Amino acid sequence: MIHIPESLCVIYWTMKERRVWRCLCAETLQKSRLRLFGHFGDWVTCSFIKTNGLKLYSAFNMPFGVILPVLIYGKLWVLPTSAWAGLPLLLSLMGEPLNWTVQMCLHWLKVETFNTSILSWKRTCCLATGAAKCSYQRALHLAPWQANIYSDIAITADLIYSLDKCSGNNLTAWKLSEKMALGALLLEGDNCEFWVALGCLSGHNALKQHALIRGLQLDVSLAMGWAYLGKFYRKEGANQLAKQAFDCARSIDPSLSLPWAGMAADFHARGLAPDEAFEGCLRAVQTIPLAQFQIGLAKLALLSGHLSSSQVFGAIKQAVQHAPHFPESHNLHGLVCEARFDYQSAVAAYRLARCAISSVSAIVPKSHTRDISLNLARSLCKAGNAQDALQECENLKKEGMLDTEGLQIYAFSLWQLGKCDLALSVVRSLAVSISTMKQTSVAAPVGFICRMLYFMSGVDSVISNILEMPKELFQNSGISFIVSAINALDQINRLESVVSSSRSVLSSHEEITGMHFLIALGKLIRHGTEFCLGFQSGVAHLKKCLHKFPNSILLRNLLGYLLLSSTDWNDTHLATRCCNVDAPDLDFDLPNQGLKSASEILGAGAVACYAIGNKNPKFSFPTCTYHCMNEPGAIQQLQKCFHREPWNPNFRYLLILNLLQKAREERFPHHLCVILERLIYVALSSGLYSTTDMSYRNYQLLLCASEISLQIGNKISCINHAKTASVLLLPDAYLFFSHLQLCRAYAAEGDIRNLQKEYTRCLELKTDYQIGWICLKFMEARYDMQTDSNILELSFRDSSKERNYSWNMWMAIFNMVWGLISIWNQDFLSAEEFFDQACSLAGTESCFVFCHGATCMELARRLCGSQFLSLAIKSLTKAQEASLVPLPIVSLLLAQAEGSLGSKEKWERNLRLEWFSWPPEMRPAELFFQMHLLARQSKSAPNSTSNVEFCQSPERWVLRAIHTNPSCVRYWKILQKLIV
Repeated sequence: MIHIPESLCVIYWTMKERRVWRCLCAETLQKSRLRLFGHFGDWVTCSFIKTNGLKLYSAFNMPFGVILPVLIYGKLWVLPTSAWAGLPLLLSLMGEPLNWTVQMCLHWLKVETFNTSILSWKRTCCLATGAAKCSYQRALHLAPWQANIYSDIAITADLIYSLDKCSGNNLTAWKLSEKMALGALLLEGDNCEFWVALGCLSGHNALKQHALIRGLQLDVSLAMGWAYLGKFYRKEGANQLAKQAFDCARSIDPSLSLPWAGMAADFHARGLAPDEAFEGCLRAVQTIPLAQFQIGLAKLALLSGHLSSSQVFGAIKQAVQHAPHFPESHNLHGLVCEARFDYQSAVAAYRLARCAISSVSAIVPKSHTRDISLNLARSLCKAGNAQDALQECENLKKEGMLDTEGLQIYAFSLWQLGKCDLALSVVRSLAVSISTMKQTSVAAPVGFICRMLYFMSGVDSVISNILEMPKELFQNSGISFIVSAINALDQINRLESVVSSSRSVLSSHEEITGMHFLIALGKLIRHGTEFCLGFQSGVAHLKKCLHKFPNSILLRNLLGYLLLSSTDWNDTHLATRCCNVDAPDLDFDLPNQGLKSASEILGAGAVACYAIGNKNPKFSFPTCTYHCMNEPGAIQQLQKCFHREPWNPNFRYLLILNLLQKAREERFPHHLCVILERLIYVALSSGLYSTTDMSYRNYQLLLCASEISLQIGNKISCINHAKTASVLLLPDAYLFFSHLQLCRAYAAEGDIRNLQKEYTRCLELKTDYQIGWICLKFMEARYDMQTDSNILELSFRDSSKERNYSWNMWMAIFNMVWGLISIWNQDFLSAEEFFDQACSLAGTESCFVFCHGATCMELARRLCGSQFLSLAIKSLTKAQEASLVPLPIVSLLLAQAEGSLGSKEKWERNLRLEWFSWPPEMRPAELFFQMHLLARQSKSAPNSTSNVEFCQSPERWVLRAIHTNPSCVRYWKILQKLIV
């Protein structure tokens, strides 16, 4: 006898050779009739796949009607292990009918098409279950002594009855299911699972209760029996008994889904919070994804505020696939899509829900149809399809089903279409109906009226109407926010009394912090000017609020965002200190509210500071006094966020900018350039930044790509990226920088003609950003650009005056640029004057005083003037004191200046400071040589631990200098003298 192994059948199925697979199974059955128990799984498999043609998926396209008892009961029928050899295969194939169902649902554009699809689906299920019943009956003829076959037929017959009942055919198939279940009990009356099966299949309450209790008498630890008994009691209204039964089932087997679903359904009677009920139902759905459980999960999500969660989204999508004939599944699917801001999908779901209602044979209350139509109209409005939304509202109006919510959608649709007079008339009708509403229901229409009056008539009109309304209408937290927002737009504060009384109802932490958030925004408007918001007023208010609510993520992120947007020179460094990137955004769903997360503010602050702030000063020595040490973690935090949300364009964009800053600081190492090339290529290829609202980010990414190409020597790619950026539709102040990049590219190529052309184009475009003029000034000085006048200097001064903040700082930087250019030209006297002016404008900024001190040292060397030494000592001392991190060379120059004036003690002290200013791996040869001088000249005790010069002999110091720089002849001569 030849037996074809099941693994071969599975392989053929995986290869989609369905006809071959079916023949193999049939051949197995033909050649193994006598080994009934050994191949009983094949009989069951054949019963499932017996259907017309090759549509094997039709046999499985049932809402788990046949296989569900196996999933719930565990071992409902007692058989040898080999009898269920085909069951894993069946369970693995259960996903196939879902794809078929989805394909059928794709083209439900009309009610007739929808009804035809549903009827076809039911007909296919009926044919499949009928064929399955025939196969089971054939097995029963071969082995009439097997009780489990009776139970199989009972379950199949019950499924046939449920399908025929839905189709309207009353075939009394339920009698057969009950009789077959009793037949199983006649053979095995002590089988507790068969009693539970009878309780599930029976349509008589007394028999159902008796069977379930009898099953529990035989096995009191049967969790499935307790679960179905709880379901029975709940249906009969015995909530206390249902609660006890569900609790018993859950305590025996916590993995069962039905007790968790029952607990969630009775959360009102149990006194559970909606969140707790949602978690219980979610556990049931995760155990068994039944459509009923998934629909219940969506309902609880609506109550608990979890509609936008990914778990609910996935569950309701499966519910639509499992139960396409349920109007409720489509309606909840629309609500979930709406909560996730996918309005087009929500519109499609609501339309399917309306089609499903029309296909239901039972009488559906008109309120259900009205609710779906209102949901559809609301989503159409949000999707920008006001015309169709208006048509839905007019249809409801004709049927007399336009309630207060419908009036709001009606008015909003009219306003979107520009019919303000009609919209105002509908708003008046809504206002008249408020007097007949309950106090608990007036908040939404009152808030809507206020918003619509503002949009249609302006601030003055809405304020006048609010002052005429009774103050009792505003005793609601939602209306309080609306009134406060309107009052923030009023410069004379006419709604102060109304706002004060309405804020008294705010009680929760979220409401209070949200109101402070709104007050801060109001201060930006009220204390601002025509061209600039009053950032300082908003910042001051938020700082006070954070003393009361230090853990408020909402307030912290807003403060950080305002500091980044502020006009103050040093606020950028404070912004990153406000953000707590380790705390979740608990207050609000920040991204969906259009607000910035802590990670985004941290990343933007690190870029704005123009210094990553590497704690290891191997590549740079930050001179920023207000440097924030949180910035080294900006890249790591952005990488975490980007890995968590790879679809988020904000994290990708900020990560690229921060990596570019890091590459700049580290002199563009090859590995960082490769990483940046890949990231920028993927970002530009994704199309996320090609939209109009992303034009600036697209521009920045193109400039980043151009810069990386320039650094790795790919000048053609550099020019192409810069040219692409230069044609984007952006203000001239931004396009200036693409032409500046072209200047740099042509300069690297030695193309002076095109360089002159792009330089002239920059002068024509102009920019409000001073750094652009500074870079252009360097370009002009380096390549002797021809210009008719001092237009560049005048443009720089004009841009600085237009921004009335930090004018002194920018002018100081410009003077420093002139000083550096003078040094290039060997004009040290002019350089000293420019640096002196920069110091007088910027105070004790370490960069300026350092440049001034170094220039004075060079002048003292060239002109032998002691007055320059005094100036150098003064400036270098300021630089030493002002530096956050000890700057190399400053102390060395100061030591030379002090030594030149005869102060040996200060010379020694500054040389020791210079030693500790350098990282060990970066100390230059000259520093070792100076330490040799210090070791020879120092008068301190050799055993002093604070004097590093005595850790080695003078000869060893010179040897280290030679080892670092062996090409210096001076070191060799000194070594020779020391040895001799």
